[in-house]
This record gives sequence, structure tokens and C-alpha cells, in this order.
Amino acid sequence: MTAFETLNRHRSIRKYTNQPVGEDLLNRILTAGTRASTTGNMQVYSIVVSKDSVRKAALAPAHFNQPSITNAPVVLTFCADFNRFNKWCRQRNAEPGYDNFLSFVTGAIDALLVAQNVCIAAEDEGLGICYFGTTTYNADKIIETLNLPKGVVPVTTVTLGFSDEKPELTDRLPLQAVVHEETYQDYSPEVIDALYREKEGMPLYQGFVKEHNKETLAQVFTDVRYKKADNEHFSKVLLQVLKNQGFFQD
Repeated sequence: MTAFETLNRHRSIRKYTNQPVGEDLLNRILTAGTRASTTGNMQVYSIVVSKDSVRKAALAPAHFNQPSITNAPVVLTFCADFNRFNKWCRQRNAEPGYDNFLSFVTGAIDALLVAQNVCIAAEDEGLGICYFGTTTYNADKIIETLNLPKGVVPVTTVTLGFSDEKPELTDRLPLQAVVHEETYQDYSPEVIDALYREKEGMPLYQGFVKEHNKETLAQVFTDVRYKKADNEHFSKVLLQVLKNQGFFQD
């Protein structure tokens, strides 16, 4: 299978069989992950592998008890990690200056690049994966559960295993919705209508609108799924996490 075929067949898998992911296969996937681009070749990230059922159960509340956290054979927590790099610097008579927001962003980018490499490698091997955006919502709980030291912040979680379902491919906006030639071309009301017309017309999304008694699909996002109050609350939690972990000063 070509890289293009692997990328274009991506599905988020939330149901897994009981078949374990062998150690050799997992290590091959993780090694491919570490071949991702990284800022200055510093590799300021870490991956916490959770396979133990008790550990996965402990992680589940931080992900709002979504069943696939405990159902998946492997749960991978990708972290921005300057703890290791800082220790290496100090042991080599070099004083690190990475206790700032920019360094967190650097580590987060590194971790996300590795996560995507891991996902592509896993799918190429015939496994299923699913990203969990809940990681940054409850980073404080994950830090406690995984015993993450100062300098380490979880940024995304991926479940991994052999699929027990085959969902339809998820829709995507047309390419012209996300690609800008040379400079950013802002969207007129007419262009917005055109770009979202197909999505809004899909039975799945029309069902969401009806289910939640809303007028538009956009209201499902703003009023139900990603509410302002929730965004503000979890923003405060994450900012406090960054302060506690040494990445953000007042």
C-alpha cells in the first residue's frame, strides 16, 4: 500500500478487538514515529505507553470515560518534554532557558509531529487509531495519573489496536476551503455558504441539528459541542498546568 493510500483511507477507530499489539510491532511503529521532524533535533517530547488495564481505567476519567480508552489494547500519551533535555544540559555544564511559553509550543509541535507519524505507521500496518482532544482539557489529571514531572505536559492521546469496526470515511471540506494561494484570501459570506453547503446538507449533520433542537449546524458546535464556557474553563486549567510545569510565567 502506498503512503497516499494509507493517508486517504484514514478513519477514527473507537472499537477494537481483543487481539494484543505485539511488542515488536509496537516498537516498529514507535520507531517510525521518532523519525518525524523535530526542532533542532532536540526531540523534546516523550510518549507514555499504557497497556495495563488498571492504568487505562485510571486515565479514562480524564477523557470523559470514553469507552475506547479502556477498550483499546494500547493508549499512547504524547507529551511536550523539556525535563529530559534540561537534565542533559545541566549535566553538561549548560544552563537551559526553556522555562517559557515558546518552549512549550516547541515541545507540543514536536510531540504532535511524532504522534502523526505513529498514526500513519500504525494504519500502514493495518491497525486502527483515534486521536483524543480531551488531553489538553484535563492535562492536570493526566499529569497526576502518569506521574509526569515538571517540564512535561501531555498534548494529545492516541488509542491504537486492531479495528473491530469499519466506519465510513469522515467528510472533509473542499480543498479550496483550507488552501490559500500566495496570501490569505478572506472569506465572503457567499464563499462561506458555498464551502459549507455540502456538509450542512448531509443527513448525519441534519440529524445533529434536529437532535439538539437547533437552527443550524454551527449552533451545534457553539452551543453544544464546544461551548464558550467550557473553552474558557479548560483554558484556565491548561494555563495553570503550564505554570505548574514551568512553562508559563505571569
